[in-house]
Amino acid sequence: MNSRVHRSGAAYRQGQIITDPIKRVQRLRWTAFALGAMAFVLAFFHRLAPGAIAGELQRAFATSSASLGLLAATYFYIYFAMQVPSGILADTLGPRKLFTAGALVAGIGSALFGLAPDFDLALLGRFLVGLGVSVAFISVLKLNAAWFPEHRFGTMTGLLVFFGNMGGLLSTVPLAWAAAHGVWRSVFVAAGALSVLLAVFTWLFLRDNPRELGLPSMQQLEGKPEYPPASENWRAALATVLANPRTWPGFMVQFGQIGAYLSWGGLWAIPYLREVQGMPRELAAWHISLMILCFALCSLAVGALSDRIGRRTPLMRALGLLFVLSWLPWLWGGPLPLAVSLGLFALTGVSISGITLVWPCAKEVNPPAYSGMSTSVVNTGGFLGPALLQPLVGLALDFASRGSAHTPGDWRLGLAVLFAFALLGWLSTFFVTETRCRNIYREPI
Repeated sequence: MNSRVHRSGAAYRQGQIITDPIKRVQRLRWTAFALGAMAFVLAFFHRLAPGAIAGELQRAFATSSASLGLLAATYFYIYFAMQVPSGILADTLGPRKLFTAGALVAGIGSALFGLAPDFDLALLGRFLVGLGVSVAFISVLKLNAAWFPEHRFGTMTGLLVFFGNMGGLLSTVPLAWAAAHGVWRSVFVAAGALSVLLAVFTWLFLRDNPRELGLPSMQQLEGKPEYPPASENWRAALATVLANPRTWPGFMVQFGQIGAYLSWGGLWAIPYLREVQGMPRELAAWHISLMILCFALCSLAVGALSDRIGRRTPLMRALGLLFVLSWLPWLWGGPLPLAVSLGLFALTGVSISGITLVWPCAKEVNPPAYSGMSTSVVNTGGFLGPALLQPLVGLALDFASRGSAHTPGDWRLGLAVLFAFALLGWLSTFFVTETRCRNIYREPI
């Protein structure tokens, strides 16, 4: 850290660089990141969980495909609605209060979902889970901006997505095993208890920024001017972000690509693999696990590579094209060899990792003090997409099948909807502004 400070000419100047505070910042930043990342792990677990227990949910609550899509998408409805408020609250109240309250609400919702005797209570539990975890990702991005140097933001975003995907892995094979043994409800009750415990640790050990502990801020350590807090006029701050034309292409990338990815991996992929490819549940769940693992590892690499080469959009566009191409074999319909289906899921996971760079771009085209709001506006697209797509695919399946068992032709209609959204997301990458890994808000458009 000290060498970087010297190389950039940045230093915490009170006559000289103070070594001990810098070391404390370096140590405490990882406490902040770890607590925030744990909240995101739980968020990702709940996000993808319905796909592994889709059959159990339909049997437990006697639902149609469209109703199952509604149950899964309820998480995304409230998550979508809370993204901009989460950004405002992250910039004004701070992540610590948000994390604590969010973890408590998510814990109650998860327990209610696991214990629900009927569809309505399960829907309420899913709603509360979505409400509670909706603050996690934006708050961690806010913490990263406060505790880590600007030139490492892409790397830290990739690391965060990596850990989030570890939560996604828990919602595949382990949850499928729990479903097969009839204990899936207990898993959600345990996840609720873990959320409550996380709330306690967050309140005790998390701090919003180094200055709350009397330590130099990242701006001071990097020799950059301090930015006024957004709490001084959050309405004007939000208006600035919303009026910025550079903000919206990232929203559309998220809307299309993440919408298709989460609708597929979070609900419809396992039913498709079982009905069309004839796979047992455990093998289908391994496909999702492979996809998530590839997403996790490549997100980590993409963020670090982008920071190293000093570019964002080339990686985003190349990977976005691969994501679009990965859907074409499914549209042809019919069973595929196991090696091909595994390869396609791996390719989907690798290619969706380009989405990791959308959040740094959103932060880097808006005022630095508004990082919570700017990333939240873009992130809204990633949850509006699946909120619309999960039930939309269910409606397409119900329409095509007319209430009978789904055929490969029925599934082709649902997959065409997902492909169209993936294509829209890729085309939107060509409108994202290249930032070269620095804040360019004051540079002309």
